[in-house]
Amino acid sequence: MTSIASDIDVPRGAEGRAKPAIRLDLGRLAAHLMLLAFVVVWTIPTVGLLVSSIRDKDQLAVSGWWTALTPSVSTGASRVGLPADAVHENGKYVIRGNLLGSDTNKTVQSFGTTNADVSAAQAGASLPMRDGGTITVETSGEYQWVSDTPFTHTAGPRIYYTAGIAPRFTLENYASVINANGIGRAFINSFTVTVPSTIIPILIAAFAAYALAWMRFPGRGWIVALVVGLLVVPLQMSLIPLLRLYNGVATTFGTESKTYLGIWLAHTAFGLPLAIYLLRNYMAGLPKEIMESARMDGASHFKIFTTMVLPLSFPALASFSIFQFLWVWNDLLVALVFLGAQDDKLVLTGKLVNLLGSRGDKWEILTAGAFITMIVPLLVFFSLQRYFVRGLLAGSVK
Repeated sequence: MTSIASDIDVPRGAEGRAKPAIRLDLGRLAAHLMLLAFVVVWTIPTVGLLVSSIRDKDQLAVSGWWTALTPSVSTGASRVGLPADAVHENGKYVIRGNLLGSDTNKTVQSFGTTNADVSAAQAGASLPMRDGGTITVETSGEYQWVSDTPFTHTAGPRIYYTAGIAPRFTLENYASVINANGIGRAFINSFTVTVPSTIIPILIAAFAAYALAWMRFPGRGWIVALVVGLLVVPLQMSLIPLLRLYNGVATTFGTESKTYLGIWLAHTAFGLPLAIYLLRNYMAGLPKEIMESARMDGASHFKIFTTMVLPLSFPALASFSIFQFLWVWNDLLVALVFLGAQDDKLVLTGKLVNLLGSRGDKWEILTAGAFITMIVPLLVFFSLQRYFVRGLLAGSVK
């Protein structure tokens, strides 16, 4: 019995040991909830952009995406017919028509003869006209202006109305963007700019990172410090000096300044500091024993770099590739500076800006165009995402 009692007394100590496990579970739960909150916060704008891109452009102009499933209200005005459109029926003169035209997605809620009193009468009611007679407007937009005497007005008076717009979803916005003149060429131009601007800095940075990680030479520490310092240099500060330098070189050799080579070199210069920093930290964390064994076997630095370091550094290379590809693909400033607004070299972001117009009020073009530009970056990200976190963390905490 004593042994049984002592065994029963053990759980009090076990409870004490279980408390840290409970706290750990609560901590994990809090972390998961926090992560879920961040996902929701970042997802809501994307969902709003997607819903807006498939809404009718008239509804998009008057209400937010969160009202997409509820009818929206808009105001409008239409002129009624002229005396020549009148017919004589049962001793009265009648002019008929439709305020909404061929738009069957709207229903008239109220109407009036002035903009200040657009709700003077509800749909289906009658309202006196200043030119004589009364007008009746139905919810479908059909109107009937009836007068006891012939009409004498010279211009059709305006009827102001409020109309309810039923929810409508369409792919017309995407069709407008895809079928726009020059959009296909702009898509190809974006690839022409982005692919070399991603590959060139990776190649240069990989060699530089290996040298800074495994080769011993004077001034190596200063170069690493310089690379870290360049990470904080704003693009806008270095853009104009870099452009002037490139234009000077182009003038010296008598070549055109607005070329793809210029923008490739610009993106390479802007991307190299991050690439070298990320890859150098990753390569410095590779097992030292492997390098020493290879050197003892007589392998040169180039042989070690190509056969051992590059394959092992693929996660870090993939991480930087995603960063660089997304940045160059979504770039507009550098493209306009180094390529200009030439139609034959305009990138996709620049073409979408042109489609928006000078006032930027074509929201349907903006929302649909945003999702079209996201297709390629999403494919790149999901194809390399398994290497992304591993390479990013390994290259940033060494």
